[in-house]
Amino acid sequence: MARARAIVKRRKAVRNIRKITRTMQLIATARFQQAHKRVLAGRPYVTRIRRLVAQLAEGVSLDHPLLRTNPDSAPDLLLVLTSNRGLCGGYNSNILRAAIRHIDSLQAGGRQVQVHMVGRKGIQYFKFLGRPAETANVEFGDRPTYEQVTQLAERFMTQYAAGQVRSVSVAFMRFLSTGSQTPGVVQILPLERPRRVEEEAVGLRRPAEREFSPDPASILADLLPEAVKVSLFQGFLEAVASEQVARMVAMKAATDAANDMIKLLSLRYNRARQTQITLELLDIVGGANALQS
Repeated sequence: MARARAIVKRRKAVRNIRKITRTMQLIATARFQQAHKRVLAGRPYVTRIRRLVAQLAEGVSLDHPLLRTNPDSAPDLLLVLTSNRGLCGGYNSNILRAAIRHIDSLQAGGRQVQVHMVGRKGIQYFKFLGRPAETANVEFGDRPTYEQVTQLAERFMTQYAAGQVRSVSVAFMRFLSTGSQTPGVVQILPLERPRRVEEEAVGLRRPAEREFSPDPASILADLLPEAVKVSLFQGFLEAVASEQVARMVAMKAATDAANDMIKLLSLRYNRARQTQITLELLDIVGGANALQS
């Protein structure tokens, strides 16, 4: 009977864990839906502002600090976006693996790398490895604001314009779809020099004729920093959506595993209980035979 009681206690504990994982799955699903809407809402704006920059660049001689190439003596800056909480499968490990590969490849070429960490998991992992980090930020939660990201982007742009860094890259989980997320490193500075944009009209390609006030160069001076800000903000949004997807999948897998374990423990309990009943019946029959004899 002692074995059956132990199985009952263990099954009760697994059921309690299943309640927790199921609740976390539902919370992650709700947060993912919100994050997914923000990602989809931001993509058209990022696409249009890049297209506008390319249109303004037609016939304009650009000389902007964010387009210049800084000297190789300056270090490379890498921003790593991880989560503050765990229980999201291989989300953080995949990002950190991609970031470390990027750092090692730069250092193998004799480059210096400044690492800026966002998220407790990445900070803890780099401390465990003994790797230095320039800054550590845990203030970005599940809903990063544009103002928060703007402050970060302005600091990076100031450093790049002053020639203190050679490039600025971001390591994060790119959100492609609900079933596909890919870790990667994306360079945001220096900006890629805008290409000439052509439009089709009556089956022929011809440059679009436009009039701008103020002049395109003045507009570009304001748009180029804005392009950096929205690109970085979109990276934060995709990272949050990918994190919630990973947590949702991980908690569903944990809930399914708990269900399987409960079924297995119930089967073991039934077998243990049947064995105990059989032994008790044998004792009764044996006692009755002893009394008759």
